[in-house]
Amino acid sequence: MSDKKTVDTGDQEAVDKAIGFWENNSKKIITVSVAIIVVVGGYLGYKNLIQLPKEQKANEELFAAENNFRKDSFNLALNGSGSTPGLLKVISKYSGTKAANLAHYYAGASYLQMGEFQKAVDQLSDFSANGAKQVEAKAEGLLGDAYAELKKNDDAIAHYKNAGTIFEEDQAISSEYLFRGAMLSEMTGKTDQAIELYQILKDKYPRTDKGFIVDKYLARLGVVK
Repeated sequence: MSDKKTVDTGDQEAVDKAIGFWENNSKKIITVSVAIIVVVGGYLGYKNLIQLPKEQKANEELFAAENNFRKDSFNLALNGSGSTPGLLKVISKYSGTKAANLAHYYAGASYLQMGEFQKAVDQLSDFSANGAKQVEAKAEGLLGDAYAELKKNDDAIAHYKNAGTIFEEDQAISSEYLFRGAMLSEMTGKTDQAIELYQILKDKYPRTDKGFIVDKYLARLGVVK
């Protein structure tokens, strides 16, 4: 009896097909594989050699501007000095970084403090909280303040309502902005909207400073306790 194993016909056909496939498509396979390697390698190289160092440098420059912001030196925070870059430079120089995004928030808050309300709106509108609800609530509240100063009352009220309902865990901030929205609604004759916002404040934040006094505002609008 022969010691050689007989190759199954089906197995041989599969091998032949595989060889044929490779012979016919090897160039395409290699090309695609190389392209994938180049793309992945390029992405990793960009991230490690360009993006991360850029982000680190942006954070370093933002830090100085943040310090000026916290000292209420808003013009210096925005424009910097000879040796210290400001928020506006961080935004323009490091566009696309997390630091530049955060600089939009600080720049908006700075312009609001300086009375330049449209610039505040522009900067805050370019800011993204990226899912950080507490920060988003504060940004929405600042937008409400800026729009109120611009007499764009509908926009202001909408942002105040957002600020008061996005992050309920921060009851002080939420109740404050709901109250501002309700007051502005009442002052501009939007009684139903004022009642709605006062009622949200009463229901959600009854033990806050604004929650303790909200009943008298509801009573003033004819809402029975």
